[in-house]
Amino acid sequence: MTAMANELGYRSARDLFLACPAIARDMKSPAADRPPLEFCRTLLAGRVPEEAVTFCAYLLPDQAAVWWGHECLSHLAELLAERDLRLLAIVHDWVREPDNPHHRAALSDVTDVSPATPAAWIVLAAAWRDPTFNMASTGFPAAHAVNAGILTGLASVSLADRFAVLSAFVEMGIQIVEMEAQRLSAAAY
Repeated sequence: MTAMANELGYRSARDLFLACPAIARDMKSPAADRPPLEFCRTLLAGRVPEEAVTFCAYLLPDQAAVWWGHECLSHLAELLAERDLRLLAIVHDWVREPDNPHHRAALSDVTDVSPATPAAWIVLAAAWRDPTFNMASTGFPAAHAVNAGILTGLASVSLADRFAVLSAFVEMGIQIVEMEAQRLSAAAY
């Protein structure tokens, strides 16, 4: 994975696939020479709409992707176990202040959890993103864990409601992409 893999500014979906080859392990749809958000919406309307979640997870900068995963799962709070709610609280604090030693210590205390639950995946995404945890050896970017966490959470939603929830999550991800792009653009000036 190159250093660019978690920055915005891709002109096409293909640019993201080239910058972050790991995405091909999580998606079957081929990259296209279309603007990323247009491609994401096409995925949502396609045969495998879950790939829009995957694409968005890789498109977002890591910390924003972790926040998006947190927010998606927070909308499913009534379907989550108490343990997952505690993990989400730890992620919430870490995202707000990732350099805070107290939040890092709390995150460190739970990084050994098995990623069998949605929030456990988001915890791993935060740890993979944070260089102090030295988890780069896993070979997976944080986006992989965010994707797994959101999709695992979606599996608990009733079939009748699943596409509506999936669509809402993707639209939230797209809004975060747009906000991050604006923030980075403003910071460049």
